[in-house]
Parts: sequence; structure tokens; C-alpha cells
Amino acid sequence: MMTAIAIREPGGPEVLVPERVAVPQPGTGQILIKVAAAGVNRPDILQRLGGYPPPPGAPSTPGLEAAGKVVGVGEEVRRYRVGDKVCALVPGGGYAEHCVAAEDNALPIPSGLSMEEAAGIPETYFTVWTNVFQRGALKAGETLLVHGGTSGIGSTAIMLAKAFGAEVIATAGSDEKCAACLKLGADRAINYRTQDFAEVMKEEKLEANVILDMVGGDYVARNLKVAAMHGRIVQIAFQKGSKVEADLLPVMLKRLTYTGSTLRPRSVAEKAEIARELEAKVWPLLAQGKCKPIIHARFALAEAAMAHALMESSAHVGKIILIP
Repeated sequence: MMTAIAIREPGGPEVLVPERVAVPQPGTGQILIKVAAAGVNRPDILQRLGGYPPPPGAPSTPGLEAAGKVVGVGEEVRRYRVGDKVCALVPGGGYAEHCVAAEDNALPIPSGLSMEEAAGIPETYFTVWTNVFQRGALKAGETLLVHGGTSGIGSTAIMLAKAFGAEVIATAGSDEKCAACLKLGADRAINYRTQDFAEVMKEEKLEANVILDMVGGDYVARNLKVAAMHGRIVQIAFQKGSKVEADLLPVMLKRLTYTGSTLRPRSVAEKAEIARELEAKVWPLLAQGKCKPIIHARFALAEAAMAHALMESSAHVGKIILIP
């Protein structure tokens, strides 16, 4: 038996409660991880609220990323052995003392990183890589506009974009958070609570080749205004709503691409492709210390409700981690 976090019913952070459940067993092509640390992400909040159910076959326990030691392997597992240290992207089950992961969706912990830091990698790095670099096709010399620059996704996007030679404009909700974005490497940071980012960019003659947006709502129209010719806008969430009214003429005039994606419902094979690219192109940067997860706060597993309350307050800079 083990302790895992259950969602008692859809609702606020208080519905997250520890419970005793059976330790899961790895199936074919899967590994069992003794969790040393697990990351907290916005999709976990959506699941808690009842708006983001697990994919078919995934555990109801929340948690999309974890790091720890392999303590069991299923049939046809070829790469990992008991005792190996890994971090993994999982479709659920991370908020627990043990979780199961597909072998192809797990990666060795980069040299020099702690378990806690490694637990903050999979969901954010997989998301940023597939959306900014695969779908958005960001190139060296181009400009990335990322909204929510101090979130786990935002901070990762800033560091990776800079590591690959791009310029970065970030939006954040306070002057302190804007300073944090600049410290992470952003070239320009705009306080969205006191300024309209679209007006600031217009005044400063700034344009974005790639825009990573998790806000939606009235940001959609403003993103269209600041996108450069042949720009790519990538939508990954809708914190301000998915139903919007916008003038789409810039899509035609500037030959824009408006796209987006979700990560959790993708197949093991699709996620494995992202994992292979990350290991080849990003893992060396992590090992060299050129980028790494920023840990804002750590909570015991039983304090998952407190971790969710912090994330919903948006007071954090970087990742929130649970420690079983």
C-alpha cells in the first residue's frame, strides 16, 4: 500500500486529500517509480475542478510529472533497470509515493540536477519544446513573446529560447515578476497589470515571430496585432476563456499561423518523440547548467491543497514541488 492524493469531489484545494491505495504495477513497456518529488501544474487544478478528466486508462490521482528511482519494470522494458534515477511525464498518478510511467516517456535525470529539480522538468519542458520549437518553429534571431513569464512554462520558455539564440519578450503581473523575467534572460518584460503589452510593443516597434499564449480571452486580438509577418501564435491554455471576438484580418495580411495543442491526451509514441528530441538537444544544456527548473516552493505530499492554493494565487515564480 502507499499514500496518494485523491480528489474527493470537484472543488477548491481542500478537496485534495491523502488516501491509502495499492501500489500500481508496471505493465508491458512500463516502469514503476518510487517518487522522490512531483511537479504541480495548472492542468492539475483543472482536473481538481472537474474540467480536465484523465485520459482513458490513466489513474485518477493527479500529477503529470515525477522524479525518483526505478523500483520495478514490466515486460519488454529495455532501457531502465531497478535503481536507475529518472524523471517522467505521466498521464496521471504523480501525486503519490509510487507511480507508473511508460519507459519511452521517462528520461535519465540530467547530471547535476536534484530530484526536486528533475521533477519540475517533464511537463514544462515537453510542453515548451513541442509548442515553441516544434509547432512554433522558433529559430535563432527570431523573437518569442511569452505570456506569464514567471510560471513554470513561462520561465522554461524564456531560458530555452535564449539558449537557442532567440530574443524574448515576456509579460508578467508585477514589477517584481518582470524583474524575475529579466533575470531569467528575457530582453524585455512588460507588467500586464499596469500596461497593455500590445500598445507597449507598438510604441517600441517590437514584433513577435512566435507567441506562446496560455491566457486567451482578449489576449487573442492583441496577439494578432503584435505578431510579425509570417508569425506563429501557439495557444496552450485559456485562463481568460476560449470564446473570443477578434478581427482575423491580420491572419491574412501578415500570413500568420494560429495553432495550439494539448499534451496529456497524446499517445505514448507521440510523447516519446518529444522525449527523444529533448534528450538530444536540451539535456546537454541542463547538464551544463545553461538552464534548469526554478523551484519556488516545496510541500509535503499531504500538503497538496496548500500547493494548489499557492499556484492559484499566482504568487509563485517557477515550479511548485510535492515531496512524498
